[in-house]
Order: sequence, then C-alpha cells, then structure tokens
Amino acid sequence: MHAEIYGYWSELDAMLRAMPLDALARVANVLLDCQRRQGTVFVFGNGGSAATASHFACDLAKGTRVDGRPTFRVVPLTDNVPLLTAWANDTSYERVFADQLDALVRPGDIVIAISASGNSPNVLAAARVAQQAGGYVVAWTGRSGGRIRDIADQTIRVPAQSIEQVDDAHLIIAHALCVAIRAQLRVSTGPSLHTDRLIADDALAPVLIEGGE
Repeated sequence: MHAEIYGYWSELDAMLRAMPLDALARVANVLLDCQRRQGTVFVFGNGGSAATASHFACDLAKGTRVDGRPTFRVVPLTDNVPLLTAWANDTSYERVFADQLDALVRPGDIVIAISASGNSPNVLAAARVAQQAGGYVVAWTGRSGGRIRDIADQTIRVPAQSIEQVDDAHLIIAHALCVAIRAQLRVSTGPSLHTDRLIADDALAPVLIEGGE
C-alpha cells in the first residue's frame, strides 16, 4: 500500500517537473487578450475532465476578479444537464458540446477542450465547430495529444501515461493559469492591456513546481 502511494507521488513529481510551462504562459496570454476584448471562454470535457472544466470556469470567472478591471466571460458547457441530455437524446452524445457551441461561439472566442486521450468524439466535434466559427481552440490533453492535436490551435500535453496523473495536472494547470492571470491583472494599469507579451514564458514555473522546466 505505502509503496504504491509513494510511487504515485514520485511519478507525479517527475511529471510536474517536465511540464511545458512555456506553453502555459502562452495560454495565459491568449486568455488575457480574450478578457481584454470581452470575448467569451468556453470550456468542456467528459468525466473527470468535465469536473475540471466546471472548476476552471468557476475560478476563471470569480478567482481572477480585480477591482476596476473587466471580468472574464466564461461558459462551462458541462453544467447544463437538461441541455446536455436533450442534445444526447435528440442527436447523439457526440454532439452534446458541438451543438451548444454552434449557437454561442463567435470569432475570437477561446475554446478550451479538455481530454486526457485527445480522442473523445464529442470533444473533437466541438473543436471543429469552434474553428469553423473562427474561435481559437486550446486543448489540454495527455502525453500523445491524440487526434485533437491536429485540430487545436494550441495544445498542452501532460507528459504522463496515467490518466489519473493527467487529470491531476489539468487541475493544476487551471489553478496556475488563474493565479498567473490574477497577478498580471493586479499589476497592469489603464482600462485595457496593451503589451504583446503579458506573461513571460518562465513566469509560471514557481506556480507549478519549484525548478520546473
């Protein structure tokens, strides 16, 4: 029992140290630009990824609030159970996110697709709808990236084989992004952000793990 627990934590530590933090910094900048333009962030996934999507939407909407600055417009496509089940029943489960997005997404909106495998059919379908509408797709996925790598504009791949550890990392990514964004909003001045490089590539390193690369 103790060996398995120790092994899990050791693997998690190694995975976190190998995280592509520069990719996280780029996602933070994309989100900040969307907030500045008052665009909308959509987020979704299945199972544990659905829980992460809802959690991230909550933190991005509330946890990044700074007095005097616009707040994030964020919509979790995981939370309207009647609508999810209606689309699943009337079309197919593959369309539960895509058909929601089809009515809502606009050019320049950010769509965050969370899938440990990168191959979930409903996540792929929604990503395609988003791109066709001119949205910007950010995928959070596992080591291989799956098929969504070929669709997303930007992909964060967690360097782990274990789906549990990929899920762990996705929630840490959500928290790290919110902490970094809130810090940037607190130090920025004026009604909007004008810098091209809002968060440096190495700015998230101490957020995820000391000494991370």
